[in-house]
Amino acid sequence: MHATELRAMTFEELHRMTDGFSEKQLLGTGGYGRVYKGVLDNGEVIAVKKLYNQPELVEAGFKNELLNLMRAQHQNIIRLVGYCYEIRDKVVEYQGRFVVADEQEIALCLEYMQGGTLEELLSDELISWEARYRIIKGICQGLKHLHTGSKDPIYHLDLKPANILLDKDLIPKIGDFGLSRLLGSMGTFVTK
Repeated sequence: MHATELRAMTFEELHRMTDGFSEKQLLGTGGYGRVYKGVLDNGEVIAVKKLYNQPELVEAGFKNELLNLMRAQHQNIIRLVGYCYEIRDKVVEYQGRFVVADEQEIALCLEYMQGGTLEELLSDELISWEARYRIIKGICQGLKHLHTGSKDPIYHLDLKPANILLDKDLIPKIGDFGLSRLLGSMGTFVTK
């Protein structure tokens, strides 16, 4: 992905495309934020991952996930569509005085996966063994790409059925890179 393909979006745009981050657009919640269904001006449906306003957690998790998604382009890894990173001044009361504080609005915009998560699909006995095999193979191919697809491998560190998303054809895509680590210059550590 080239920087020109990655779209920087304003918080106002995200607010509009998710109907004000309404509950009816809510797809799910996670450790870093809530995910909403949104519609771009061109009609493309996307998932908007709005991160919680916890600066110490959010900023590191956001930057980590953004950079790793930009690097890890593969058919079995969720596609990054855009992002929002805005900091605004907000007047708040603190210890009986009014102060100006930073308010962060941070979000990742990802391709929308109509098939839900692998976690939701696991108990579905109607899924054929052939489809299950294709899902397993796709996950393995995505992991292989993360580990060997570039000079510096990416280790997901939170791979679980809830973080495997499925498109309408049940093609798996690895998502939620908030905890992932980029290893390369960091080296490898062995413990006994």
